[in-house]
Amino acid sequence: MFSMSTLPILIIFGIFLVTRWIRVLNEYERAVVFRLGRLLPAAKGPGLFFLFWPLDKMTKISLRTVVLDVPPQDVITKDNVSVKVNAVVYFRVVDPGRAVVSVENYLFATSQLSQTTLRSVLGQAELDELLSEREKLNERLQEIIDQHTDPWGIKVSMVEVKHVDLPQEMQRAMARQAEAEREKRAKFIHAEGELNASKSLSEAANMIATNPVTLQLRYLQTLTEIASEKNSTIIFPLPIDLMQAFVSRGETTK
Repeated sequence: MFSMSTLPILIIFGIFLVTRWIRVLNEYERAVVFRLGRLLPAAKGPGLFFLFWPLDKMTKISLRTVVLDVPPQDVITKDNVSVKVNAVVYFRVVDPGRAVVSVENYLFATSQLSQTTLRSVLGQAELDELLSEREKLNERLQEIIDQHTDPWGIKVSMVEVKHVDLPQEMQRAMARQAEAEREKRAKFIHAEGELNASKSLSEAANMIATNPVTLQLRYLQTLTEIASEKNSTIIFPLPIDLMQAFVSRGETTK
């Protein structure tokens, strides 16, 4: 039988054990439990569960999506252009047991893997591809990082290249190239307009040639337009057929 002096000590010890045994986890948390150093097959949580201390040790893992900011990396593209590129990686833990047992620190490991993969993949692309086909590169980065982190129980859902920092010399060269492209397009559009206008004038001339009355109507319309402007000088164009008649008469007199 326990004496009355030891009873308070036993009560306090019992309360201590209960507080050490009872654990509560949130909905997004899981507990990886080791009993005498061996991993229990299933993770605990969420809610209330018992942890038999000191036989059990627990490591708490969050299942929420982690947003990892990859710092700017110096990348030399396939066409030998030096740029700085940073990205963001979205991933979450899908297997808490492997995330604890297979890797020492899954956050640090994923960060280092993302940096090396970013330099490796973007180093195989040309600058134009890096600027214009970013979605394709994002999918390739996501596939490679997810493949390497799968043994750690981590699922990479998305990788996005945020910013590409070009050297000042390259920015000026690209600005000159863009300006030259705009001038070239403007010249092509102007030449195409001239070609269309010449075709329209040729069709109009052919139509007028088939009906001489049309030329007279156009002549009268021109006079009306000149008169509406209230000019002090009016120029009367002479028909070409009339001048041809005088030229023919002069040749016959000779």
